Amino acid sequence: MRRTVDEAVQPIRQHYGVPGIAVGVTVGGKHYFYNYGVMSKDSRMPITQRTLFEVGSFSKTITATFACYAAQRGALSLTDMASSALPSLRGSSLDHVSLLELGTHTSDLPLFIPESVENDAQLMSFLRGWKPGHPAGTFRRYSNVGIGLLGVIAAHSMNVNFDDAVQNTLLPQLGMTHTYLQVPSDAMNQYAQGYTKDDKPIRLHPGALADEAYGIRSDAADIVRFLDVNMQVAHVDGEVKRAVACAQTGYFAAGPFIQDLVWEQYPYPVDLKTLQAGNSSDVLYKGTQATELTPPLAPQQDALIDKTGSTNGFATYAAFVPSRHIGVVILANKSYPIDARIDAVYRILTSLSGTQP
Repeated sequence: MRRTVDEAVQPIRQHYGVPGIAVGVTVGGKHYFYNYGVMSKDSRMPITQRTLFEVGSFSKTITATFACYAAQRGALSLTDMASSALPSLRGSSLDHVSLLELGTHTSDLPLFIPESVENDAQLMSFLRGWKPGHPAGTFRRYSNVGIGLLGVIAAHSMNVNFDDAVQNTLLPQLGMTHTYLQVPSDAMNQYAQGYTKDDKPIRLHPGALADEAYGIRSDAADIVRFLDVNMQVAHVDGEVKRAVACAQTGYFAAGPFIQDLVWEQYPYPVDLKTLQAGNSSDVLYKGTQATELTPPLAPQQDALIDKTGSTNGFATYAAFVPSRHIGVVILANKSYPIDARIDAVYRILTSLSGTQP
């Protein structure tokens, strides 16, 4: 396994000049960690399995699980309209967008919030004036705004603060004890320095819906634990277990994959070309037609389930196969192309499954 991981990771470091990479692998609940390079070019502290990385949009899988947790507790239903939970949005286009559509990128909300939006009042004003280009549930357009709004509504439905509820309730129940929305002072020495494509140091700046859409900082050990929970290898309590299954349910067919609640899944085995196509820039920025699955597709065992994540200074990709009880996450403190991340993880997964990449 060491040789396989080395062969997958070292070309990335060399070609893209990535200062540090952490790889976590789970096989039947047994964990393996492979660390490369440094947390910071200045400190030269080595990467470990406890180094904190910004995981970008991988955070959305936590938000989706939180929304499903709220549903399991009876605070909301995924069939509720987005405006039903937020009175300030009633009478807007969000009267016709369900929470499910927010969580599956089928609301037609845009990827980004306008830069002029700096507070909650401006956000609500923007959302009240928004007009979709496609009817909800017919087109899959990747959206930070949609997932972010889902997180806001889930917290509102439970009468809690999103950050507090995720940090102090959901993450501990998932066993993710070293994962943060706000890194505490005593963990800052484990927070890697991120670097742009031009090798300039950078970390995430807070903004509207940032915590809900892309604000998590985590490490390889915690994410591997989260993959185990999603494969039912690690035990969690009933409400959380049902919430995880809810987020893994297939709700729409979109291009080469099935869209779960944030997670994306492919029938397994899947070839690398298909996996790359599903994570391509065309699918991300241009979108694709979506077809609702009726009834929804129950969580699948023979599937590859994945999620990417990026900030300006960090890169993440994780994938797992429930039927094989195998999963891999790759974390880096420099942004580099998604296809290179997928290629690396795919090589490791195919080696674990006993097939050739």
